[in-house]
Amino acid sequence: MPEGIGGLGRVLMTVGGVLFVLGLVLSALERTGLGRLPGDVVVQRGGFTFYFPIVTSILLSLLLTGLLWLLRR
Repeated sequence: MPEGIGGLGRVLMTVGGVLFVLGLVLSALERTGLGRLPGDVVVQRGGFTFYFPIVTSILLSLLLTGLLWLLRR
């Protein structure tokens, strides 16, 4: 980790940039329908909704595993 207050500023800007990009990616994925796949669990009761995207999580895990495997070769 960089030394001093300037280093802390760079770390905070980097973390903020990563969160911003992650938000953009998640917004784009929502428009494609990813996250609403058959097999994703949705429980609605009264004013409560529980959503667990299990199939989406498995699919993303497989895609990222394959991508990282290709990058490490």
